[in-house]
Amino acid sequence: MGTPTVVFLVIGALAIGMLALSLLVGEFVHIHAHADVDGGWLSLPVIASFVGAVGFGGAIAAELAPGQGAVDVVAGLAVGVAAAVPTAWFAGRLVRAAQNMSTDATPTRAHLIGAMGVVVSPLPADGYGEVRLSVGGAPMKVNAKAATPLRAGTRVFVVDAPTETSVVVEETASFLPAMPSGQSSEQSPEQRDR
Repeated sequence: MGTPTVVFLVIGALAIGMLALSLLVGEFVHIHAHADVDGGWLSLPVIASFVGAVGFGGAIAAELAPGQGAVDVVAGLAVGVAAAVPTAWFAGRLVRAAQNMSTDATPTRAHLIGAMGVVVSPLPADGYGEVRLSVGGAPMKVNAKAATPLRAGTRVFVVDAPTETSVVVEETASFLPAMPSGQSSEQSPEQRDR
C-alpha cells in the first residue's frame, strides 16, 4: 500500500469522524454547519459524504493505478471526485427528505372529544381519577371526572375536554339505546336471516 492510498484512506476516515461527531454530539454542542446554496441546504452530512467519497474512492483508484507517485495521486483525485459528486447529491436529497418529512399533528383538546377509553384510577363523584384513551391510534393517559363515580376498568366515552390534560367522561353503557324489557341483545337465528 503506497503513501497516496494511505493519505486517501485518512481523508475518508476523517469524513466518517466528522459525520459521527455531528450525529453523536451535534445536539449538545450545536454542530450544524450549513449554507444556503441554490435554495437547498449544504449540510455537514453532505460535506462529509463528499469528502468521504473522495477519500475512499481515491484510495481504491490509487491502489489500482498502474503507475506510482503522481499517477496514483491524479488517478485517486479523478476517481474520488467522480464518486463524490453523485454521493454528495444523494446525501443532500436524503437530508432534505428527512427535514421535510411530514408528521401527524399534535393532538389538541378537540381531538380528545369522542375518544373511547377505560378508567385506570377510580373516578369519585366530586374529584378526578385517570383514564387511558386511544387518540389517533396512540394510547394517552389523562385526568378525568364524571357525573357519577366510576370503577377502574369501566369503559368510557369523552364528552368534554376542559383542558389539554383533563376530560369529562361518561360510561359507554349510557350511550347505548335501552333495550325494551323482555328482549336480549342476542338475535335469534330467524332474526339474523332477515
